[in-house]
Amino acid sequence: MAKVTLIAHTPEPEKLIAASAKLCYSPATIEDLMDGLDEEKTTKFLNMLSDFGHQSPIEHITFTFGIEEVSRTLLAQITRHRIASFSVQSQRYVKEKQFSFVTPPEIAADEQASQLYQQAMKLAHDSYLQLADILQKKHYEQMTAQGMDEKKAKSSSEKKAIEDARFVLPNACDTKMILTMNARSLINFFRLRCCNRAQWEIRDVATQMLQLVRPIAPTIFAKAGPGCLTGSCPEGKMSCGKMQEVRETFLK
Repeated sequence: MAKVTLIAHTPEPEKLIAASAKLCYSPATIEDLMDGLDEEKTTKFLNMLSDFGHQSPIEHITFTFGIEEVSRTLLAQITRHRIASFSVQSQRYVKEKQFSFVTPPEIAADEQASQLYQQAMKLAHDSYLQLADILQKKHYEQMTAQGMDEKKAKSSSEKKAIEDARFVLPNACDTKMILTMNARSLINFFRLRCCNRAQWEIRDVATQMLQLVRPIAPTIFAKAGPGCLTGSCPEGKMSCGKMQEVRETFLK
């Protein structure tokens, strides 16, 4: 299972959103925006935004997460959410000496499939290390022959070697990242990725993220989650057919 941590977020997030909304609908000056915004008035502004469908003020607050023990398969999916900032551990500069990987639950639950999977991971890792060794020796000889200092040649040749050796690493190879999204992007992310039809790994990550942000901005994220929470299932004929169960899970 992925490990998701909330590293940082905008202070007093809902109050900031309310102040932004107040600017749109009142003659208040910038200096006066936060005046009088107690919990009751803040909630009132947020509910007004929801009724109006006015979502731009929500973009002023951001949340930063640390995400670990996830696969490169997840990385390919999560980076499709383009209104976000990502910092990801690089296979180009970090050598996969231990080669941790993610095992899908369905494979782990089947003894024959699990055995085959473990063999495939070992073969990939062995091939990676062998390729890295072969290429490093080649690059090291070339660099020292050109007059490069031995210590620098050793470091540079390894980086150049793993740049190409990484091509044999599988999607299962684990990675870690820091991800920042604004609240509006998060709500859209949860709508798509908390859905039962989302791939299991990114659904797990999205659900953990939602659980972390909801206590911090409870009004904003009160109805956040799969698209079926506030209306009919957006998946149409491809619906999981468990809308009531999903609502009970996310709206409890």
